[in-house]
Amino acid sequence: MPTLVIDTATAACSVALLEGEAELATAHELVGRGHAERLVPMIQEVMAAAGVARAGAILVDCGPGSFTGIRVGLAAARALGLAWAVPVRGYSALAIIAAAGRQGETVAVAIAGGHGELFVQRFGFDPLAPLDTLRSLPPVAAAAAIADDHVLGSGAEALVAARGRGHASPRLPDAADARLLPPDLASLPPTPLYGRPPDAVPKR
Repeated sequence: MPTLVIDTATAACSVALLEGEAELATAHELVGRGHAERLVPMIQEVMAAAGVARAGAILVDCGPGSFTGIRVGLAAARALGLAWAVPVRGYSALAIIAAAGRQGETVAVAIAGGHGELFVQRFGFDPLAPLDTLRSLPPVAAAAAIADDHVLGSGAEALVAARGRGHASPRLPDAADARLLPPDLASLPPTPLYGRPPDAVPKR
């Protein structure tokens, strides 16, 4: 049975039905903050286009990215996993961007975070694997920390501008690109990967 992939961690909302490396049906839209309204209809549209009633597994983007978007995707993935009695696994937004935008032997991914910061992480290939830990940094600090010439993601232009050199390739995650992830990067627990502490701290 195919795998349903859900990606709502950034300003994009995308859904894909994958059978191995084959795309049975996909949808990708730039929705900004409209994930909650668009996701379920998009899932229904993709399932109908592929002519299937259920998936055999679910894969969901755990973040980092939009706090609300991450929660919307995870809630939908968990609910469908329970309804269909199928496994739910996760992946990182930065990993899927790196998988789809390989340029050279290494690449950095930078996406917009909270309070003007950037989520950044470096990746190598053959196989795709992170070369450092996920960090949330102001653009100037991210520029000092990231030396890779190629930078991908929604924060790529800000990082390259702060550094004054390099090549920026703006892009957002796309559920269809999950077919490019190696197994170890597509088997995270389906829990939020926020990348930074929450703004509100509960009172003791």
